[in-house]
Amino acid sequence: MADRQLSFPEAVIFDMDGTLFQTETLLTVVHDRLFQQLREEGLYTKETPPVDALLSCLGMLLKDIWFRVIPEGTPEVHQRADELMLDLELEEIAASRGNLYPHVPETLKALKDRGIKLFVASNGLQDYVEAIVLHRTIDKLFDGLYTAGGRSTATKVELVKILLEEHGIKSAWMVGDRSSDVEAGKGNGLQVVGCGYAAFGKPGELEGSDAIITDFRELLDLLPEQKV
Repeated sequence: MADRQLSFPEAVIFDMDGTLFQTETLLTVVHDRLFQQLREEGLYTKETPPVDALLSCLGMLLKDIWFRVIPEGTPEVHQRADELMLDLELEEIAASRGNLYPHVPETLKALKDRGIKLFVASNGLQDYVEAIVLHRTIDKLFDGLYTAGGRSTATKVELVKILLEEHGIKSAWMVGDRSSDVEAGKGNGLQVVGCGYAAFGKPGELEGSDAIITDFRELLDLLPEQKV
């Protein structure tokens, strides 16, 4: 249960993986298919690494993920893994694979009904984020979807800065499960809500957050009764 309230935000900016989307429900299948395809194409000869190696990289830029998961891979292998990852994710999302965390749609709607603008700021690819919100029918709730892939940003701090400037937003919450989300919020003078329900973070990952939630509905408990 959230034990405090924050100042009323003009907007709430959400990370995607580990915040809105329960990514392991998608990546477990995509991971196996990806490495099987790399083997079939002669680009990978070892056994499939554990899916936890990929899940632990969520929140990182895609170009950095493969240096961790396939450190011995050539740039060509990493490029092909990029392509396969997106293709397979979109295919599985369209086939209804992958779940939002419990209570995400109704909580987003409740925030929207309070007059709060909603955004996504993700280090993922634009097509991936767009597919999730579209196929999970929450696309109409968002005022904008910002991704490192779509904006070619090197950090989430930079991505969130662009979002705030383009929409003229002065006060917002940054909501996410990784240290990069805390940095993005604090680096732009925002209040930060850490998501403690995701399984990907390390101890201390959310240090510096203004509040930490263990259930998505607790976002509503952080709101004051009226704008201040």
